[in-house]
This record gives sequence, C-alpha cells and structure tokens, in this order.
Amino acid sequence: MEDIIQLRDGDIVVSIATTFGNNAYSMTVCGQEVLWRPQPTLEEWRAHPAFGGVPLLAPWANRIDQESYYANGKRYFLNAGLNNLRFDANHLPMHGLVAYTSQWRVIRRDANSVTSRLEYWRIPDWMAQFPFAHTIEITHRLEAGSLEVATSVENLAAEPMPLSLGYHPYFQLTDAPRDEWRVRVPAREHVMISDKYVPTGQRRPNDLPDPFPLVGRTLDDVFSGLTGDEFVLEGRNQRISVRFGTKYPVAIVYAPGPPRGVVCFEPMSALTNAFNLTHAGIDAGLRSIAPGDTWRESFWITPSGF
Repeated sequence: MEDIIQLRDGDIVVSIATTFGNNAYSMTVCGQEVLWRPQPTLEEWRAHPAFGGVPLLAPWANRIDQESYYANGKRYFLNAGLNNLRFDANHLPMHGLVAYTSQWRVIRRDANSVTSRLEYWRIPDWMAQFPFAHTIEITHRLEAGSLEVATSVENLAAEPMPLSLGYHPYFQLTDAPRDEWRVRVPAREHVMISDKYVPTGQRRPNDLPDPFPLVGRTLDDVFSGLTGDEFVLEGRNQRISVRFGTKYPVAIVYAPGPPRGVVCFEPMSALTNAFNLTHAGIDAGLRSIAPGDTWRESFWITPSGF
C-alpha cells in the first residue's frame, strides 16, 4: 500500500502521509516549506506524534468542557480507559480521535488529486467514544497554485449525527522573523472564551487591526461571523492565504509566542465545545447530518511570493 503520495503543480509539491492521519504534512514552493511540523523527518514524527502539517480534528475539534457530551438530547460519557483520548493542560478532552490513525485507505487518484476514506464505524474503540457510524473522505487537490482540502462525511447511523469537526493547519514563513509577520482575520465577531479556552456564549465585535502585527502578541482566539474573505499570513514578500467554504462558519487563530514561528488558521464546522453549548441553549453553530445524508465542504491554501 502506498504510504506517501505527492502532488505537483509547477513549483509546488504537496506530500500526504496517508497512513499517518492522512495528513498533508508538507507543502513546498520552490523548495521552501509552507507548513510547520514538530520533527525534521516524517520518521521521527511518527515515533513522537504531535500536531503539525494539516491534521483533521474529528469527531470533535478542540475541547469538550468535561468527559461527557450531549447529542440528540442524550448524554454520552467518554472512556479514558480506552487510551485513545488526548487531554489539554486542564484535562479537557482535545481534538478527537483520528489525528494519527493508519486506517485511511486511498480510493481514487489522478494527476492532481488523491481521495482517501476512513471507515470510522469499523473501529470499536472509536465507536465506544462517539457511537455514530460514519465514513469520512478527504480529497487533496492541487491545481492553479492552491491546495484544496475537500471533506465529506456520510452518516450511516439511524439517528442524526452532530458535526463538530475541523482542521488545524500549521503555517510558517521563511522570508522574515516572526516579529515581522502580520495576519488578517476576516471575521465580524470575536468569541469570548474562559480561562480554559472554552467559549462562554458571549461575543463582541472583532476589533483586531487589519493587518494585525504579531510582534509582542500571541493569539489563541475564536472568531465567528466570517466575511468570506481570506485569512492571510504575510511577511516581507511571502503570503499564505486560506479561504474557508461557507460550511466552516468558525475560525480559531493560533499564533503562539517565540520561539515557535507558526500561525494556524483553523476551519471549524462549529464552535469549540459545540455539543455541550448547544445542549445548554447556546448557539454554537452545531449542525447535524441526517441519517443517510452526506456533508461536504472545502478550504483552500494558497501560497505566494515564495
């Protein structure tokens, strides 16, 4: 089985590790890396898994505020004893179950794209944590200077399946130090979060300057009311633009401080902790997939000036 697939479009090369979370872990332009990863080689990264590249966050993205969640009016409890959960510093369940899985299978490939499928329903330990039978397909398509990441989720369950997935792409620039980077955040609303990074249900207008200089500043913020314009990371000449499809109505922007030179524009199908916020009567943008239906959406990464 082919493990690493490369897509090429002119000077752009995208590498996808199909048996390591189906992660598009490298995107180079004229040999310069657009994506950040935590280890210099894929072999070292497999040996010490951590987030980098463009990982999928499913069946929930970011945090759940406790070790249980609500779906369709029923409470489900997570089982830490299965050893397939990851927790943040506050011991909140984080980023779902599938980030590093080897269970993806390539089902289609052509000159500029590859489609892989994950049959979530086949894994008993996953079903024990989130018991909604479904499949996920991801198509990575590289053309016209952009990488499209297209996702489809088919609900095979007999009940509506709540959808709270997202992606966590890690971007970097090589033409300027981090203190010279700027970001553009095309959102009308800044979502208020607690000291545990969980949305409170309150929002205020997004008052970040456009562009927002990163010198002396960090971000780990949630935004809604997206305008449809591109999220942008820019240096002296280099620029990375990310466009979200409309079914990603929420963005998390993560820009940790030095020495980490990385910025993440995270497309989200709903707010962090959407299952439990919705049960509490807070609009988290949570949508469900009806039995037998399929949800589809894309986002696009476009580098320039490299």
